[in-house]
Amino acid sequence: MDKQKRLNKQRITRKYRVSNAVKRHATRPRLCVYRSDKHIYAQVIDDEKRITLASASTNDKEFKSEGLYGGNINAAAIIGKALAEKALSAGVTKVAFDRKGYKYHGRIKALADAARDAGLEIGSKGAAE
Repeated sequence: MDKQKRLNKQRITRKYRVSNAVKRHATRPRLCVYRSDKHIYAQVIDDEKRITLASASTNDKEFKSEGLYGGNINAAAIIGKALAEKALSAGVTKVAFDRKGYKYHGRIKALADAARDAGLEIGSKGAAE
């Protein structure tokens, strides 16, 4: 099996493991993260009501006006802080972190830590959900 197929299989396995962990916290809204090469997107979703409570991404006007690159750790930290502020203003304090099978390091970890530091309760710092 070539390397890319093996990595895709590992990510799919990780995705199901993370998904089952998020389902255990069904009463909490879900902080869902998507990562591309150039951007990072995050949103807080209430699955019971099927609505998005807060969202932030590096494609937002506020972020683009600063002229920063969206595909690095600094951008992820800014997005995590912005998302936490929007979620707290919407009345959300606890969320279940849905990292979609991405490894908990780099941009994903920076986003989660920044949201946690801004007041959103995700879990203990440094522990994978």
